Amino acid sequence: MITHIVFFKLSEPTAGNISETRQMLLEMSGKIPWIRHLEVGTDLLRSERSYDIALLARFDTIADLQAYQVHPFHEFEVVPHVKSVCSSIVAVDYES
Repeated sequence: MITHIVFFKLSEPTAGNISETRQMLLEMSGKIPWIRHLEVGTDLLRSERSYDIALLARFDTIADLQAYQVHPFHEFEVVPHVKSVCSSIVAVDYES
């Protein structure tokens, strides 16, 4: 199992921007077939070191993760959106 974790810090973390971005990330579940599990959460503490949104996705194989990354919805909808609203994005991918 491959786990893909991404943290998003929005340039303007308004309730609207957070909600819109979270919803777009959640939509990947119904559109990208390689995703086995998807969670998208928003930060509760809002501390200085917090990121605004966290994504956790699981895939069967590294090949499935790579296919997800180039899927048209991810590549041409999600990535441009998050790049336009985020000041920082960090990710970790690991096998368990």
